[in-house]
Amino acid sequence: MSNLCKKIISSSSLIFTTFPIVSPSFAFENQPMAPQAELAQLTSVSQLSDIQPTDWAFQALQSLVERYGCIAGYPNGAYRGNRAISRYEFAAGLNTCLARIQELIITTKDTLITTTDLDLIQKLQIEFASELATIRNRVDILEIQTSELAANQFSPTTKLEAEVIIGAAGIVGKTIADSDNNSNNNPDLNTNITLAQRVRLNFLTSFTDQDELNIRLESGNIPEFDESITGTAMTRLGFDEDTNNNIGLDEVYYSFPIGDKIKTTLAVTEMELNDIAEPINPLASSDSGAVSRFGRYNPIVRSMDGTGLGLNYQINNNTNLGFAYLTNNAALPTEKNGLFNGNFAALGNLTYQPTNNLGIAFTYIHTYYAGGGDSDVNLTGSTGSLTARSPFGNVSTTANSFGLETSWRINSKFIVSGWVGYTQAESPVTNDDAEILNYAISLAFPDLGSEGNLAGLVVGMPPKVISSSLVADRDTSLHIEGFYRFQVSENISITPGIFLITNPEHNANNDSLLVGTIRTSLEF
Repeated sequence: MSNLCKKIISSSSLIFTTFPIVSPSFAFENQPMAPQAELAQLTSVSQLSDIQPTDWAFQALQSLVERYGCIAGYPNGAYRGNRAISRYEFAAGLNTCLARIQELIITTKDTLITTTDLDLIQKLQIEFASELATIRNRVDILEIQTSELAANQFSPTTKLEAEVIIGAAGIVGKTIADSDNNSNNNPDLNTNITLAQRVRLNFLTSFTDQDELNIRLESGNIPEFDESITGTAMTRLGFDEDTNNNIGLDEVYYSFPIGDKIKTTLAVTEMELNDIAEPINPLASSDSGAVSRFGRYNPIVRSMDGTGLGLNYQINNNTNLGFAYLTNNAALPTEKNGLFNGNFAALGNLTYQPTNNLGIAFTYIHTYYAGGGDSDVNLTGSTGSLTARSPFGNVSTTANSFGLETSWRINSKFIVSGWVGYTQAESPVTNDDAEILNYAISLAFPDLGSEGNLAGLVVGMPPKVISSSLVADRDTSLHIEGFYRFQVSENISITPGIFLITNPEHNANNDSLLVGTIRTSLEF
């Protein structure tokens, strides 16, 4: 066997030149194959940073690089000659080298390749014929798929994500009693089981691969089980949305980086404080987490949504600092509205996650409600008691809220999370003040029964006025919730869940209310 063929055989564990098109199955384990443009052809073995003259294959590699030009390295200058290759990888590289040799035979008059070499080359081609045929077939399939995707793509810059929730729900209990009445004299709730839906279309656009423009269209008819139906907002579902099936613009915001550490978010409409102070509770999602509104995350973060600016500063790998300013009537030019003369909230949030299994967040929110007209006071984001929502009525109200959230993944199958929220509110109009408290603890059991499933339990106290110069909530309601999400497929999940409200409206005269639901989520 000639020296050339010996060099080819001895280099079988090496990485050959760049393939014209590489199937994903040829990507190296934990090291994806770089694009062809990034793997420049080598002209000297010295260009490989991890190849030394003392290496056993140095001479063979040097010859293949400098004499025959059929070896390439990684973009960082490494060769990684010690890793194993598959027969497919070897066949593709061998084919390129053989093509180079045939080119040399044709273009070089004084060839050093003998008849024996040519016979061996032919045998190698026969040996790897099936692998080469498989490569050619996969390349053809990839070319067809690529052409089809290019011809039918929604947009070169925009990705469409769709979410459909179909929910069946019912309520068991009696109507809410007046302040001092006994609910035993009140009739049962006159409600029927409902079946409704919510549809969201998210258009995610990126112009620089680092920014994102999010435009959401939403439609739904899932009723809000609030005071108009049950006498309390404590019974609201976490995925309700009632637009009477009219399609509306639900979110418009643009996020982009400033340097390596700052993410900026500009919102035209419907941005929420939790977009900047992201909940660390694993049950926070409306389509796959807790089935109740209260059970998803700390209600103090629901106190405002709308137009504004958010900044997230990544101090280090473990610590994120968030700031936001939001106002919910920015589009109205009338008195007590607009960008700076109406309802607004200013947020500061510090999230510390020393490990992937542990997180803690501190939240501060200053909120102002102008009161009157279009400026309804809602300190609790439509959770908790009606007294906690607007402790002084619909008059000018300011509030300072403090939140502590934590989540601890004890192991891959068990997560403990919780929060506490405390609000100090006062009215400059009536000189009244109030204190509002809420808390919850949740248990999550990922992959229970099967991969992708999730079981969850939530126990807590919805927002309650614990002290007030006017009227405080006299008793205590408890929120007790359980659900189990079946992950039917990658895109479909079904979640039966129930939650019980004891002493609704923090009033022991009220009988408990039980809400049951089956939520089916489809995402594509």
